[in-house]
Amino acid sequence: MSSSSGTVFGDACPLTVSPAQLRSLLPTSSGLTVLDASWHMPGSSRNPRAEWRALRIPGAQFLDLDEVASAHTLGLKHMMPSPETFAKACEDFGVSPDSHVVIYDSHGIFSSPRALYMFRAFGHARSSILDGGLPAWIAYGCPTETGDPLPVESAAYPAPQLDTKVVKSYEQVVANSRFNPANEPLADLVLDARSKDRYLGTAPEPRAGLSSGHIPYAFSLPFTAFLDTRPMPSPPPATAQPLPAGSSIPALGAHPPDATPRDPIPDPPALTLESFPASLPKQYATLKPTTQILDVLRESLGPDFAGEVLEGKRGVTASCGSGMTAGVLWLGLQAIGATEVGIYDESWTGYAMRKESKITKGEEKRA
Repeated sequence: MSSSSGTVFGDACPLTVSPAQLRSLLPTSSGLTVLDASWHMPGSSRNPRAEWRALRIPGAQFLDLDEVASAHTLGLKHMMPSPETFAKACEDFGVSPDSHVVIYDSHGIFSSPRALYMFRAFGHARSSILDGGLPAWIAYGCPTETGDPLPVESAAYPAPQLDTKVVKSYEQVVANSRFNPANEPLADLVLDARSKDRYLGTAPEPRAGLSSGHIPYAFSLPFTAFLDTRPMPSPPPATAQPLPAGSSIPALGAHPPDATPRDPIPDPPALTLESFPASLPKQYATLKPTTQILDVLRESLGPDFAGEVLEGKRGVTASCGSGMTAGVLWLGLQAIGATEVGIYDESWTGYAMRKESKITKGEEKRA
């Protein structure tokens, strides 16, 4: 499911594609590679690679964001990889610089934006995420497969150049935190994607021994504020029932490409949730419409700061617990046209692990 020919989008690949759009590309688009970039929080008993083997979009390969990463002196996971590590992963996936890469995760939208951020940071503009991820794919009645995947043919991928402007370091974040953005127009706005309680310091971090609180002058903007929640139909459409790996994908006529989860599927065979792995969620996340993302941004930052961000006059640094869900803020800001957006790669874990870091608790005083 990959080659150098790309897809119908060419170089104008959107940030997100719908299940209907991706379904229309399968299996005829040879320039397409689909990657499952699912990831779960530390301490979770779930195994994303095992779940991918049990249920996936046909032909999808597994992208382990903790493996395609750089080592860190603090032991932090899923740091931005080196150009050589990224290129080697692409070659193993059969991805060439001309391939259209579509990324999804098993939550809907959770870890896939981080993977898209990685591809775009290395200049691979032919990349998108599947809005709603694997759950939306199933909810729309699109085919799935199970079992050991078929091998893929490797491709050539020269080591690319990383856009270092979008990857923020600890030193940059500390330097930025010395300035109140209300008084310093050159200071980035740091947007904290963790829950408000963790930002305030009133709830514990999921990582044992790590203080909660926030970087001085950071704004609280939980990543969930950019997302909508949708219910998984029960039972899922029959056309989504898993087939053995390598099976022929059913003709599109079995399910109209513009159908929604509420549209009826004609003559479905008997199917229950037990036909799918237990990891299938009861609800899933999709990206909010851009008008609603704009409203959230204005409410969180105020109209003046929001306007500066949209006009490219103010940089943004997204942060979260470990650099994963900051990708959701990055995605939403990209969707509304913000251009000066980076991610603090270490995020709160790297910041709070250092004894010299200044930690603020409670509401931020901005005057």
